[in-house]
Amino acid sequence: MKRVITFGTFDVFHVGHINILERAANHGDYLIVGISSDELNFSKKNRYPIYSQEDRIKIISSMKFVDEVFVEESLELKLDYIKMYNANVLVMGDDWSGKFDWVKPACEVIYLPRTPSISTTEIIEVVKMTR
Repeated sequence: MKRVITFGTFDVFHVGHINILERAANHGDYLIVGISSDELNFSKKNRYPIYSQEDRIKIISSMKFVDEVFVEESLELKLDYIKMYNANVLVMGDDWSGKFDWVKPACEVIYLPRTPSISTTEIIEVVKMTR
């Protein structure tokens, strides 16, 4: 059985999130998703997510091609998460291209192209401008 793991914040859920999760699921038989904790998101982007950690977990858990969801506390623990969930494949968006090649001894690493012209950050900025 091929177990795929991927990670993300998945804030202000949009079609790009659906696309990457669906394509990640197509690389195996079981999809595990690590949701960035609120604190991890703050450390990466210097802002807390719009949606709470609990809401983001509920949104991602409700998707039919997602089998398991957990909270990611640290980027440095990727290898630990891969081992903990017995993943054979790590899938990430190509904006992270090359950044997780160091886990290749433990599993296959695939970087998928992001959906063009959509990002959570852009959506948040547009909403701020229209207020």
